[in-house]
Amino acid sequence: MTPFSIRQQGQSAIDYMLACAALAFALFVPLRDAASPDTPRTAVQIVLHAFKTAYDNISHAISLPA
Repeated sequence: MTPFSIRQQGQSAIDYMLACAALAFALFVPLRDAASPDTPRTAVQIVLHAFKTAYDNISHAISLPA
């Protein structure tokens, strides 16, 4: 092994840690959206609310008589 390759060990761990930290920050920082301008919600809350609304709509449509 050359001295250069020895110094490169562990570099990807720092890169992955920074990418995960940026992703966690992006998902959990409060945002203001048009649906609730008074109370900021995180991106996770917005996505979960969208899934819940879609599930409620599809379950209602399935329960209707043919």
